[in-house]
Parts: sequence; C-alpha cells; structure tokens
Amino acid sequence: MNKRQNTLAKEFNGAQLLRFALPTMIMMVFMGLYTIVDTIFVSHFVNTDALASINIVCPVINLTVGLGTMLATGGNAVIARNMGEGQEQTAKDNFTLLFMVGLVIGTAIMAGGLIWLDNILRLLGASDRLFPYAKAYLGTLLLFIPANILQTLFASLFVTAGKPGLGSALSICAGILNIILDFVFIALCHMGIRGAALGTGIGYLTPAAVGLIYFTVHRRGALYFCKPKWNGSMVLESCLNGSSEMVGQLATVITTLLFNRTMIKLMGEDGVAAVTILLYAQFLLSTLHIGFSMGVAPVIGYNYGSGDRQKLKAILGICLRFILISSPAVFLACLVGGTALVGLFAELGSAVYHIAAQGFRIFSFSFLFCGVNIFTSAMFTALSNGKVSAVLSFLRTFIFLTSGILLLPKLLGVTGIWVAVPAAEGLACCLSVRCLCREYRRLSLNPAE
Repeated sequence: MNKRQNTLAKEFNGAQLLRFALPTMIMMVFMGLYTIVDTIFVSHFVNTDALASINIVCPVINLTVGLGTMLATGGNAVIARNMGEGQEQTAKDNFTLLFMVGLVIGTAIMAGGLIWLDNILRLLGASDRLFPYAKAYLGTLLLFIPANILQTLFASLFVTAGKPGLGSALSICAGILNIILDFVFIALCHMGIRGAALGTGIGYLTPAAVGLIYFTVHRRGALYFCKPKWNGSMVLESCLNGSSEMVGQLATVITTLLFNRTMIKLMGEDGVAAVTILLYAQFLLSTLHIGFSMGVAPVIGYNYGSGDRQKLKAILGICLRFILISSPAVFLACLVGGTALVGLFAELGSAVYHIAAQGFRIFSFSFLFCGVNIFTSAMFTALSNGKVSAVLSFLRTFIFLTSGILLLPKLLGVTGIWVAVPAAEGLACCLSVRCLCREYRRLSLNPAE
C-alpha cells in the first residue's frame, strides 16, 4: 500500500482532522456513558455498598487496562511509524506479535486473579461489609480479562488500519449490549453485582471477537494477521514507548487505594461510595480528550515516521487549539450539571449524595487542566518519545496526586481529598506546557539544526 492509498498520509486541515478523530472520540465518550449506566444500575438496583465494592476492585481493572493501553499506544506508535517509513510487511508482523503478547498477558492475569482472589481483595482493602460484593464482581469479571486487553488493542489499531469508524461502531454496539444485559441480569433476573460483571464482560468480548475475525479475514487492508515473528526489541520498544500509559494506570491503582482507605477512615463506606461516583464522573468527562488524543495519535506517528516536520507542526497546532477551546467547555458543563450527574448515582438527600455533590464543586476545576495533560502524554508517545511521556505521567500521578491525597486531608480534612485532584492536574499542566513549547520550537528548526 503506497502513501497515497493510506488515510494517514493525507493533508489534514482542522475540520478534516476532527472528522478523522471523531469516531474515536464518540467511541470513548460512549464507553464513558455506558460505564456510568453500568454503575447507575448497581447503585439503584443493588445498593451503594455494591457501588463502593466496584471501586475497591478497580485497581485490578486499572492494571489490566494499563497493560493493554501500554501495548496499544506504544505498539501503535511503532506500527504507524513503520507505515510512514513504507515498511508495510514489518507493520503487519509487529501488529500480529503484539496481539499474541496481549493474549498471553490477559490469560496470565485471569489465571492468577482466580487463584489468589481472596488474598487480592483483602490486599485492596475490602471490608467485611464490602467483601462479598467485591468477590462476586471481580470473580466474574476476571474470566473476561483476555477479551478486555484485546478490545483495548483493537480500539487503537482499527484507527491505525484506517478504520476508525469500525472501531467506534463496535464499541457503541458493545456498550448498548452491556446496558441491555445490565437491565436483564440486574433488574429482571436479580443477579445483583454478579450480573453487572457478566454484562460488562460480554461487552468486552464483543469487540474483541469481531476484531479477531476482521483482522483474520480482511486481508486487503493496511493491517491483518500474518505468521507471527518474534521481535523482542520491538516488544520492548512498544512497552517502553507506552510506559506513560502504564505509569498512569499504575498510579490510578495506588491513588484509588489511597482514596478508598482515606475516605473509609474519614467517612466510612458512604465516603468510598462518594469517591466512586466522582472517579467515574471524572472518567466520563475525560473521555472527550482521551478519544481525541487516541484518534490523532496515528496521524502524528505516521508523519513523524515520514519525516514531514511542517505537516506534523500544523497537526499539533490544530490539536492544541482544540484542547484549549474544549477544556473550559468541559469545566463549565461540570459547574452547571455536576449535581445532576451525582444525582444519577445517589438518592437525593442521602449522605452519599451530599458528600459527592460537595466534592464535585471543587473537583471540577481539574478539567481546566487535564485535557492538556492527556494530549501531551499521548503526543510524546506517538512521537516515540516514551521517556518524556512517562516522566510527565509519573509526576502527574505518583508524585503530585499521591502527595496531595496523603498531605491535604491532614490540613483540610475531607476537603483536602477533593482539592488533591485539581492541584495535581494544575501542577502537571505547567510541566506539560513547557514540554509542548520545547517540542514546538524543535519542529520549527531546520533538520540540519
């Protein structure tokens, strides 16, 4: 396939780039919406203890998503670069190998999780009151972990293959199926939190199965499965290049544990349920920028591989203008509709509602900064500069956010929990802006310089 045939090689203006990224943006926003619906079913048809137990087991899901995203984003940059350099067969070989590695990792997590399930739940801090719910949820969801990693891989690589609309359509269909199954399993069959896990797992399985069939059968596209060839250096490069995403998810594991343990000390299980609501709301409201960054990453990686600095600079300029316009819009939407969003999870007037609504007013300020941080990390990954991306993610989460959760509640009580997130995002944004300016100046230099 020559460059003229490759969608990633075209000249993009602002509208065209947004149109190219739009399917991935829709996919991520919809994933956020159906995740929200999932937790709404649990909170209303089971109870808020079941909702809190989902947050207790979230670190295992974060770890899985982190590994899948590490392979997807890091490998995506390598494969897009291969395609930009005209190495089409190498791109297919690397794609196939990454699929095999993802499948092996997913199977290992599933087996280990099932064997040591009780020990994992105690380590995660499940109280006696939350333990039965957490065990039922995680024990069921572990069966679908390999599918979760594969759907994460395929979501990114459908974009690189020039089929972002297909990846988006699959995610939307899986989300609708998940919502339907939640209603059937939880509301009609009264399966409780186990039904929620089963619906979510089948949601993972659908895009994974279709992606497996598509890349096996459709052999005229930019990417498809071929006989795998071991390339340890490529796997290592993909992992290192995608390490920022893994760092981010590992940090989420730690910060979720800290959030849960701090809130259970300060406000008991109701506090954990309130944190759960805010963390799910944060995911929903971040999906616009996550989807945009995922959608444009293959275009950035392709043009980096082809060495077209002027086109790359123009694309980055379009991306930054979008981020700077959309971030205040998301913040304003939070201020206007934040309490309504909280009301979807918790009964009006309940203790959980009051805790979460109070926290959301402070928490909302994080959305002024997080779009820049999300895009900057994704941009450096797409430029095969995983080191800068990983350092930014490490500082944003492990250093700034962890320090905030540990220190601010001692000074401000519960308010310190809510202040920790916008404070961490604001500090990280300062570093992200500095790195963006330095990269933009580098692209403005002549290659000889």
